[in-house]
Amino acid sequence: MSVRKGADENNKERVVGGTEHGWCRAVSGGTGITVLAFLVSPKAADTCLLRNALHKILNAHPILRSKLRYNAATKAFSFAISATPDIQITPFDAPSTLQILRSRTDSDDDVVSPSPFHIILEHELSNNAAWRNPASFPPSGADVLFASLYALPEEGGHVMALRFHTAVCDRTTVVSLLGELMELMREGTLKGIKNEGEGSFGIENVVPSEKSKKRLWAHGIDMLGYSVNSFRLTNLKFNDVKGPRHSLVVKLQLNLHHTSRILAGCKSAGIKLCGVLTAAGLMAAHSSRSQWDHHQQQKKKYGVVTLTDCRSILDPPLSSHHYGFYHSAILNMHTVKGGERLWDMAKRSYSAFENSKKTNKHFSDMADLNFLMCKAIDNPGLTASSSLRSAVITVFEEPVVYDISADIQRELGVEDYVGCSSVHGVGPSIAIFDTVIDGKLDCACVYPSPLHSREQMHELVDEMKRILIDATKFIDDLN
Repeated sequence: MSVRKGADENNKERVVGGTEHGWCRAVSGGTGITVLAFLVSPKAADTCLLRNALHKILNAHPILRSKLRYNAATKAFSFAISATPDIQITPFDAPSTLQILRSRTDSDDDVVSPSPFHIILEHELSNNAAWRNPASFPPSGADVLFASLYALPEEGGHVMALRFHTAVCDRTTVVSLLGELMELMREGTLKGIKNEGEGSFGIENVVPSEKSKKRLWAHGIDMLGYSVNSFRLTNLKFNDVKGPRHSLVVKLQLNLHHTSRILAGCKSAGIKLCGVLTAAGLMAAHSSRSQWDHHQQQKKKYGVVTLTDCRSILDPPLSSHHYGFYHSAILNMHTVKGGERLWDMAKRSYSAFENSKKTNKHFSDMADLNFLMCKAIDNPGLTASSSLRSAVITVFEEPVVYDISADIQRELGVEDYVGCSSVHGVGPSIAIFDTVIDGKLDCACVYPSPLHSREQMHELVDEMKRILIDATKFIDDLN
């Protein structure tokens, strides 16, 4: 049996890995705040039941009960895992929630008025108070998980929000936690969860050595290439590059028929959904430029970051219930000239990602991309208009397919749920968190405001939806 490099059950504190360090730096500026939010009916807001379930999850997952520490002398972050789980749920009564709802509504001149659930989700995504200044962390360290319960003033019911530091919580962690939380609230116990060494190593410690090798000169050439090409990338129009930023969310939703047609088209074309979403996003972004750029007929180059869960290909492999951050990024650049067909663009964009993955760039370029992200954080002027935009779109290789039955949701009183992460520090103009719920595509599209306006992003997402729906008419031509 392989031994997990860096794992030591007697070592309760360790310096963070390279990828985790990148997220520690990014969260300080506002990117990497992961939120899982539930809208629950008035009858289901049992705080005691929720607290007990969270306590058991922390007991099963040591990484979530770790404290994030910062050494000012070495500028190094570390995780110190607490022996005992402890979590407090912060309650917000109806007047307190109403104050939050009014402040967000008053601050945004929105064409589309978000729901209270939507506003609270955005409020949580923009709350990095606990991690903004590492020098002011408590002596014991900062928590990596916070829980809040908001009482809705008019509708009744509650919004329950779990806010994570992304260094300990990637997308797979959120999905697994959602299933475990519902299982605990329904059954009271967790079955078959084994997390040997969880929290004691970062992704760099379990990357297969033969897949991460790169000569020193190759690192230099690749970093030079990424740096030079970044200045050639096209961005969406910026609305306000100076105002204080926060993360907002626009939804992209398709009905059952259109979703099934899109997924059938992906199968026929031999690609994944991420290729289609990338293509729709690039085509919509290029189209939006025609409204303000008189050079729109020229070819434009756009950056796309695709995040892939590496658990199954690590040494040794990890299960989806092994919490932490074990995703890696691949940056591809795509040229759009206008007039492309969605399925052609989707095949081209997915092929570029697939080829990069086949050559192990998600492993070999990991350190390079982490380094460049931190450089951008330190020197915003290296990015267009000091916007800190690293790409126009971020997508995930695999969509999340929720198989939680409607009966279980009704039993627990869960009316809606969303999981996504903030991007208002360094990051893309739009990050697409795609899910398929009850057979219907439901994407949370997160963007930085006021760098981009809600009206602008609604128009972009509406154009993406139009492109996707139009493409369903041509699926038979793919065979």
